[in-house]
Amino acid sequence: MSTATAGQRTKRKSQIGFVSSRSGDKSIKVTLDYKTPHPLYQKVVKRQTVLHVHDEKNEAKVGDKVEVMETRPISRLKRWRVVRVVEASVGLDIVAVTEKDVAEAVPTKTTKKPNQVAKA
Repeated sequence: MSTATAGQRTKRKSQIGFVSSRSGDKSIKVTLDYKTPHPLYQKVVKRQTVLHVHDEKNEAKVGDKVEVMETRPISRLKRWRVVRVVEASVGLDIVAVTEKDVAEAVPTKTTKKPNQVAKA
């Protein structure tokens, strides 16, 4: 049984990591990188842990550095939630490409440029 009263909460774990994926509405994946020595060879090996995180406001983007906190189970995998965005990613916003954009950028056999002369 818990000894915490109604107005008091127990200490919860908090981690800082990078957003690696936006998998759905209000859901992100946060990657925590760390280094640990190999048990036999003692070489330092890079490892990572992936957390499924609840993002209530949909404010985190891929590449952002976020602080996450342990919470009650929200879904089958989500046990963490976003506390704050520590650092926003520096990069371009990703925009979906339409078929019209591709058709304008890539010449095909059916479309000819006006100054192109056929070789005989």
